Amino acid sequence: MFEFRHVTHEFAVRSGAATRALDDITCDVRPGEFLCIIGPSGCGKTTLLNMMAGFTQPTRGEVHYRGGAITGPGPDRTVMFQDYGLFPWMSAAENIAFGLAAEGLRRYALAARVRRFVEMVHLAGFEDRYPDQLSGGMRQRVSIARALAPDPDVVLMDEPFAALDSLTRDLLQEELLGIWAGSGKTFVLITHNIEEAIFLADRILVMRARPGRIKASIDIDLPRPRAPEMRTRDPAFLALKEQVTRLLREEVPHDLAGVQ
Repeated sequence: MFEFRHVTHEFAVRSGAATRALDDITCDVRPGEFLCIIGPSGCGKTTLLNMMAGFTQPTRGEVHYRGGAITGPGPDRTVMFQDYGLFPWMSAAENIAFGLAAEGLRRYALAARVRRFVEMVHLAGFEDRYPDQLSGGMRQRVSIARALAPDPDVVLMDEPFAALDSLTRDLLQEELLGIWAGSGKTFVLITHNIEEAIFLADRILVMRARPGRIKASIDIDLPRPRAPEMRTRDPAFLALKEQVTRLLREEVPHDLAGVQ
């Protein structure tokens, strides 16, 4: 689905010197997989995601989507952000409908599409509430529905559950897995949460500290559907958690030294 070939990205800073965020990244994203990318803060995870979305171009190297160069954002790739990104003057239903405006749907068809996704994320009865009238978990459900409503081929997520309490985050992870399993779409999630990455992913890319490079690609060979209790009871899950934790802890000295 995506191909990164020797991708390097640098940001200009006031001093005139460039800060290298990514260094010689070569990796793929497979069609239909749930890929999680994890790494120390500042290692370039979000920059990778922004390249897939078409928001950012690499300084050097190539990023391809379905065999062609990415020239900008497109409706076949939607993005979920950590801060929900909802319009405060729009109701939940209106926020979900926003991404459908370009399709020119008739009013009945638009209402039916919105209703379908309201029910999918269990927000029936809250369609007319505004974001400040919803809990954090409900706002994130609206964000999920808005990302899925245009029927994209790829859903890109930048730590969408980071601000939620532990229980709400776990429940939304389980719902997200159900949505992904029934959609056939490609999901890419940026996260700092090791358990979240293992529970959701088919594969995890572990990144090094800045400049970001791919340290390991780990296939998550756990059965689906995944039961919530595997987070604490499944020996294979716990072994994967230990493996990913060790890989990340090896990067902590760099992080503390400011080379993140």
